[in-house]
This record gives sequence, C-alpha cells and structure tokens, in this order.
Amino acid sequence: MNQIDAYFTTFPAEVQDRLSQIRSIIRDNAPQAVERMSYGMPGYFLYDKPVVYFAGYKKHIGLYATPTGHNAFKDELSLYKQGKGSVQFPIDRQLPTELIVRIVKYRVDEIKKLD
Repeated sequence: MNQIDAYFTTFPAEVQDRLSQIRSIIRDNAPQAVERMSYGMPGYFLYDKPVVYFAGYKKHIGLYATPTGHNAFKDELSLYKQGKGSVQFPIDRQLPTELIVRIVKYRVDEIKKLD
C-alpha cells in the first residue's frame, strides 16, 4: 500500500469514495503527473510543478489548484466555501466532477506552456 492509499484508509467510506473519484479524475486528465504526498495530502506534479492537491475532511473534500486554478474558475467555485487557494466540496452534495476535470486540464495546459 502506498502513502496515498494509506491516507485514504484514515477516512470513513463516504469520504474515501470522494477521494477516489478525485484521484481517478486527476489520473485520467493528467496521466503524466506524478502522484506523491505533499503538505500531508495527495498532490500531483507535472515537471515538478503542482497540478492540484486534495484532502479529505469529516464534512468536505478540499481541492487546492494553486496558484491559478481557483481564480480561473472563480464564478463556478463561488457556489462553494473557499479559503485562500482552496475550495470545499461538501460530502453531502454531489461532487462537481465536470468542473474538477476542467480545473485539472486547465492546470496541465498552463504548466505545459511554462515548460
């Protein structure tokens, strides 16, 4: 079991399911990204630059698409509680998978342009 799989097991099944959904979205849309734990949460990196991080919590899943992913989707993300560089997707609501796909693709495209 790798570190991220072990991280998932620390949460209830409902949270684990959401974490797995996000992980699949990232893997499908950023297949070249390297998966590793960073800042105590799963992170995905392309050319050593962060694509996104995500984390599980009791009542929400946090997504961190720093430094620019949140600003690029600020109108759509305004439906959710946010912090500086983070958005919270409540466990009791459907995960906005299409939005997450677009955020991941945006970050991948942005990183590729920089490289």
